[in-house]
Amino acid sequence: MKLGANSVLFGGFDMETAFKQIAMAGYDGIEISAIDGMSEHLVLSRWQEIAPEVKRLSKEYGLELLAMEQPSQDPAKMETAFQAAVEIGIPIINCGPGGKAGDEATFQQSVDSLGNLSVLAERYGVILCVKAHVGAAIYNTPTTLRLMEAISSPAFGIDMDPSHIYRSGENPVDAIAAVISRVKHVHIRDCKGRQQNPGKPEMQANGRGDIDLVGYIRVLHEHGYAGALDLEIIGAKEYSLEQCVTIAAESRGHMQACLQACGAR
Repeated sequence: MKLGANSVLFGGFDMETAFKQIAMAGYDGIEISAIDGMSEHLVLSRWQEIAPEVKRLSKEYGLELLAMEQPSQDPAKMETAFQAAVEIGIPIINCGPGGKAGDEATFQQSVDSLGNLSVLAERYGVILCVKAHVGAAIYNTPTTLRLMEAISSPAFGIDMDPSHIYRSGENPVDAIAAVISRVKHVHIRDCKGRQQNPGKPEMQANGRGDIDLVGYIRVLHEHGYAGALDLEIIGAKEYSLEQCVTIAAESRGHMQACLQACGAR
């Protein structure tokens, strides 16, 4: 498994700061944030001018470009994201599921939208991944399995985030085992309690919450998962650099210990 961090943790700072600090914390790679309002990193409206800088930073800091997070399912915006990914060399684009939990109409809308975007991803030679998200149409294991059954495209994969599964009332260790056949990306963070939001950024740091992340990573290892394990901490845009670095370093140490505990490193 490749340990990475989403640059959104450093959303209050420029992209080079994110690369530098994530590299210093010992990560293998980086997930580039293209999340409007949370960062000014990969701004898709001017991606052509940013692309050379992303490639330069990747080389200078020795970080593999593991993924991009772009939450919108807007077809035009997603096609721009795919174009940027191809130029920069980013293999995976992660987005949100959309819709509303328990609403069958929006569930079908999400299935149709993601199916169409997967066809587009095939054309560009990239992978589109989506994760279960609290409150959205796809929010737990049953809805994820329905989505997997509905979309057969090889350019489509599941992105698993244990905190959303945990906050939906499930055990993430059981959940990851149920969907592992289609998992092509993994977001990771901890969570204290099962409330709607993930909590303060420092409480999302791996090891601070209630989730069995050792068991979660063990299942990934036992099933031969060799892809990205990207830390995704949100809500830290107003945090100091020291706070963000502490979260990144603490989480990376916990991730490494999990890998060692299950014999993956």
